[in-house]
Amino acid sequence: MASIKVVIADDQPLVRNGLRATLADIPEIEVLGEAQHGQEAVQMARLLRPDVVLMDIDMPRMDGVEATRLITSDPREPAPRVLILTVYEQDEYVFEALRAGASGFLLKTTPTEKIVEAVQAVAEGSAMLAPTVTRKLIAEFASRPSAAAVNAPELVDFTEREMDVFKLLVCGYRNDEVARRLVVGESTVKSHVQHIYMKLGVRDRVQVVIYAYEHGLVRPGVGLVSTDRWNS
Repeated sequence: MASIKVVIADDQPLVRNGLRATLADIPEIEVLGEAQHGQEAVQMARLLRPDVVLMDIDMPRMDGVEATRLITSDPREPAPRVLILTVYEQDEYVFEALRAGASGFLLKTTPTEKIVEAVQAVAEGSAMLAPTVTRKLIAEFASRPSAAAVNAPELVDFTEREMDVFKLLVCGYRNDEVARRLVVGESTVKSHVQHIYMKLGVRDRVQVVIYAYEHGLVRPGVGLVSTDRWNS
């Protein structure tokens, strides 16, 4: 199995050293390098092509949000995935980082074993959010005026089966759970999920959920809107 290649971006040497020491103990993870600021993180991501960039937000010369936007928009595939690791949990940082393309957002107080799990999950294409961040994400959408549900075919050209998978994704189901509910193989679900990502122009489940909320297809405290309204 190929190792997960990681770049660490943080302006604090002690933080970088601590993360490197933590990840060095994991045989399947290889740290390719360390960046001291956002601009250097972008340069290293383009040169070294890591699988995951562990990114601080508050850095000199270029902040982590802008660096994330540049890294994830790299037209070469696959673009590195970004896992934000920061002391901040203010709403504006959370949403800006996620909209910039980050695949996860953890606090630096997160236990080291959870950071390792997050790196592995993000490298495999999953999303990883700290529980407090998830609550903030839901609260943000709950505070907005309800958006009118839009006609699904006008949003994106999903097949009927892709729409089934999409609805389950935004409800938080894992691939294996989707497979059981739809009585199909997990590999089939993975294929549908990749098609959904491609058609929506997103990279992971967090972005799928944001898309669903912003288009009125799911509402906090209610869940999915009536499927009749999706297809009428």
